[in-house]
Amino acid sequence: MYRILLVDDEALEREGLEWIIRRSFSGEFEVLHAENGRRAIELAEEKRPHIVFMDVNMPGIQGLAALREIRSRLPDAKFVLVTAYDYFAYAQEAVSLGAKEYIVKPASQEQIVGLLYRLREELNREKTRRTEELALRDRVSQLMPMAENELSLLLMSGPELDEEGRQFAEWLDFPLDVGLAIVAAFPESGYTGQERKLFRSFHSLAETFAPAVCSSLINRHMVLFLRKSPGSTAEAWMAEVRDFAAKLARQTEQLFRLPLRIGIGMLRARAEGLHHSYFEAVFASTFAEEGGEPRFFGELRTEADSTYSPPQAPPAASAAAANPLYVANALQAIREEREQETASVIGKAKRFIDDHFTEDLSLDQVAEHVHLNAFYFSKIFKQRVGETFIDYLTKLRIGKAKAFIEEGALSLKEICYRVGYRDPNYFSRVFRKVTGITPSDYRDRDR
Repeated sequence: MYRILLVDDEALEREGLEWIIRRSFSGEFEVLHAENGRRAIELAEEKRPHIVFMDVNMPGIQGLAALREIRSRLPDAKFVLVTAYDYFAYAQEAVSLGAKEYIVKPASQEQIVGLLYRLREELNREKTRRTEELALRDRVSQLMPMAENELSLLLMSGPELDEEGRQFAEWLDFPLDVGLAIVAAFPESGYTGQERKLFRSFHSLAETFAPAVCSSLINRHMVLFLRKSPGSTAEAWMAEVRDFAAKLARQTEQLFRLPLRIGIGMLRARAEGLHHSYFEAVFASTFAEEGGEPRFFGELRTEADSTYSPPQAPPAASAAAANPLYVANALQAIREEREQETASVIGKAKRFIDDHFTEDLSLDQVAEHVHLNAFYFSKIFKQRVGETFIDYLTKLRIGKAKAFIEEGALSLKEICYRVGYRDPNYFSRVFRKVTGITPSDYRDRDR
């Protein structure tokens, strides 16, 4: 329901307009009355009308002055100037103040009704446009974290970005000039079921350090890529990074009771540099203490090259410190460990699919089972298995259906339900798409 404010010092004029409105637009408008400019301004602030009929000549604050005041507070309202005098100067000023129409008393019922039809349609169109814009903004707000996660994964997985990766960076307004990676390593337990909340927490804090992109929780760690502020020196900016990382650790401890081990890579240029900074940050995180201070890879390297022997370090770390290749070897080991963990995740997912393919199974359910977000799981599943989740599930179901048909103990309808389909017609279409023939033709092929 839209609200109309009728402003006129003559009650009879307001009542006449209200009678026309209620007769022609039953239940579509809430009608408000103001007998002078001051009351009109008060009601406008309180009720925020969509349409204002404003009389020009009133005692106290005049109509044009009241219109100007209300317009400054309600820029989207529709204003109609009403006067008993057909003065061109009024019309000119009314237009300059944003009035949609200018009518002269006494206006006919047809004129009032036609005007309100037009204004109502304008309001409807604007409402639809706002709804569409809000829906678009909502979709974009949902896509932005996905795009951040995708860009993070691309920077983590390889030293070069393809065209898709560069488009993500441009869309996210994240220049790939100079920056570094921060890795937050989580304890082995305590975070399950909180992955989304953790991502939102990291993402919100990263927004205060923009530009930054954040990954989802992958293999017990999350990654933040930060771009160096062009106007600051490297030393000053790195100090800001240290403070930011410490704040990240405190926030996670306070909100989730999870002590982090935070590693920070070196400041590097371009996508290739960010990729190297990520692995440096992973390595540095292995030397950090849970809940302790963030560890910088650059400081770690300096210490290790001299007399550094970190507590709780990997067994080979101290012995390898004197070897110039110790960092490369450690990073390679981390890569191999990640490969093994990914293979384990895919194996676990395939076993879950094999056990539940007869149910109404979704990608989200499988991703939740292996504790990954659906977007990342979909990507690595296709990379490792060579086909999408739905293609894998479909091939599994149709394979089972073929086996049942060959056994000959069940009807085609029973087989449809046994392999996870609820609609025999849909099952027949899928079967034919995969095998090239219908289930009945497959059953009768050897008869």
